[in-house]
Amino acid sequence: MSGTLKVVDHPLVQHKLTQLRRKETETRDFRRLVREIAMLLAYEATRDCSLTTVEIETPIQKMRARTLAGKELCLVSVLRAGNGILDGMLEILPAARVGHIGLYRDPQTLAAVEYYCKLPEDIAQRDVLVLDPMLATGHSAVAAIKRVKQAGASTIKFVCLLAAPEGVQEMQTHHADVPIFAAAQDSHLNDHGYIIPGLGDAGDRLFGTK
Repeated sequence: MSGTLKVVDHPLVQHKLTQLRRKETETRDFRRLVREIAMLLAYEATRDCSLTTVEIETPIQKMRARTLAGKELCLVSVLRAGNGILDGMLEILPAARVGHIGLYRDPQTLAAVEYYCKLPEDIAQRDVLVLDPMLATGHSAVAAIKRVKQAGASTIKFVCLLAAPEGVQEMQTHHADVPIFAAAQDSHLNDHGYIIPGLGDAGDRLFGTK
């Protein structure tokens, strides 16, 4: 599914996303909903993980059982809002290594400007999920994935809450090999680069800064 957008339209995801969008949803509940949706998105994004068989012993008898095989995972959060998704994913992927990439959007050009990057040394040997709630212009996602590729990663997926068509196109132009997992694709971007209808500024709503 390289380069494609996968909208996770599971009823639970869509129900929680509607609650997330409501302007009256308070910080505490917004944070909880992001965490819950992230867990459901992780389920879908890891669907193609390979399995192997090992011998275990239950309280009754020995058996051959399936367990994860192949590369281990690395979760890369695009700061700061990516940490909301990261928290949820770590609930069900507690062994994953974690990286952080700090980017901010230039208010005039909307270009992504990097101010921080810390990735696991063995990221090249891991499957990577890059996390950012909003795929708007796509500039931050493109910049973050470029950084991850420069570090040696080759199997990469991008996970977000909302995607705009403009951001999806930007990703497919620059990283056609990276599949995108989103809870929804919205209509378009406004003149300020915000997703419409969207859910507002994910970072501000997560951390109560506005």
